[in-house]
Amino acid sequence: MIAAQDDSSAQLRRFVYTLLIVTSAATMVGRIMSVESKSGKTAMLSANDRSRWCTIRSLVDHGTYEIDDVIRRKTDWYTIDMVRHQGSDGREHYYSSKPPLLPTLLAGEYWLIKSVAGVTLTDGPFYVARVMLMLSNVLPMVLYFVVLAWIVESLGADNWSKLFVMTCATWGTFLTTFAVTLNNHLPGAISVLLATYAAIRILHHDDLRVRWFVMAGLFSAFAVANELPSLALFAMYGIVFVWKAPKQTLATFVPAASVVAIAFFASTYVGHQSFRPPYAHRADGPIVAEVFDKSSLSVTEIDLPLVTDGLQDVGIEISANATFVPTLKNNRWMLWDPETENRYAILRTAGFIEVREWDSWYEYEGSYWTPGNKAGVDKGEPSRAVYAFHALLGHHGVFSLTPIWLLSVVGIGCWLRRGPRSLQAFALMVLALTLVCIVFYIMRPEKDRNYGGVSCGFRWLFWFTPLWLICMLPATDLIAKHRGWRTAAIASLIISIFSATYASMNPWSHPWIFDYWTHLEWIAY
Repeated sequence: MIAAQDDSSAQLRRFVYTLLIVTSAATMVGRIMSVESKSGKTAMLSANDRSRWCTIRSLVDHGTYEIDDVIRRKTDWYTIDMVRHQGSDGREHYYSSKPPLLPTLLAGEYWLIKSVAGVTLTDGPFYVARVMLMLSNVLPMVLYFVVLAWIVESLGADNWSKLFVMTCATWGTFLTTFAVTLNNHLPGAISVLLATYAAIRILHHDDLRVRWFVMAGLFSAFAVANELPSLALFAMYGIVFVWKAPKQTLATFVPAASVVAIAFFASTYVGHQSFRPPYAHRADGPIVAEVFDKSSLSVTEIDLPLVTDGLQDVGIEISANATFVPTLKNNRWMLWDPETENRYAILRTAGFIEVREWDSWYEYEGSYWTPGNKAGVDKGEPSRAVYAFHALLGHHGVFSLTPIWLLSVVGIGCWLRRGPRSLQAFALMVLALTLVCIVFYIMRPEKDRNYGGVSCGFRWLFWFTPLWLICMLPATDLIAKHRGWRTAAIASLIISIFSATYASMNPWSHPWIFDYWTHLEWIAY
């Protein structure tokens, strides 16, 4: 009789899981089918996703990572999320500032649609973009929900608890919000879940079959390709796997991860002639010439002939049309030669003038990413304390917008206190990763303290979503038999769903708390 009851309960749960997944996926598809830009001409919603679409279109339609022929000011294809640097032809070009691996993979999808249907992003922007969003966002999200349900069934103990966590996953997080736009957060979070599922099979269920090591290596590495801070997760899994099964790890996990690493660096080098992604080019390069500063000019002036002579001494010719432009940094100039399209950074130090390679790819004429041009939250929050408050409990707060994560904090504590050894280790890992990443973002310089730009939440932590959902299970198991705590949990879920749906048509918009506090004039950006 008990077995029959258990079987009946499992069938009911599977039915509810299916209902939750289908309704969530249908809602995502419905929103994708109606998504459009403010002008109504494309399905692109912000500079962020336009940047990736520009690369995709340029790769397939023009055969290059350069987006010069795609971007046009005052059009729906113009983006501020771009850099400028010399290409393989020695001339400067514009490029997306996003790592090229994901757009390169999606370019293959666009090429297939273009080849089969004969429609391009130019003449059919809605058709192509919406089909690609359904294939690249919705289908992987369905897989994400299914795999998460397997984990919930494996680690959860109570019917109400399991159903609550799956409801949170399908309706109460910002991953579904981002399904209507091209972004790195969905593939990052999905990869984290798939790698974690394999890790649970290996470490918790003691299943050492090759498939799980391959899966863990492939997807933990792909998570890093989309969310760089998840490198810490990749490293932790690698270390634990070496301890658990060194032969399988070296023979399968490492090669699988290497495939992604090779693809990432190869696409970056082909696209930018550098193994570092564009966002890593934000400072001056190595010294190419150093000149003794024998001039008596003030710190706001520079001796042009002295610099050009110094460059000629090392074999670099500078044309007569070269110009020196002061930058926003003290004692620093930009040397621009329009004939050769070479740039150099000129710095005055104690007694010397340094000429460095130009490696500040975000710094070019008309760039949005200079202090004088940034607007709103992009200017950066001066106070770290204020930034920490708003990132956790304020207008972009992890816990104020999605209070369901408070249950995850409790769940981590439950597993640390009395969980099986494998789950204790998992909870400790999630706690350590979370704290390290939060501290990392809070300690960023002022220019980077911008809450992820105009976004419906603190998006830099979205890749933690599957980890926090799994850690929620012991807490929901604990409160399942207490009506008052269940009511509080449901109230937190209602707030989380409201936050996730508030920006459902455009996740590249401010959270509801930000909008409300702006209306009350409590904050001003």
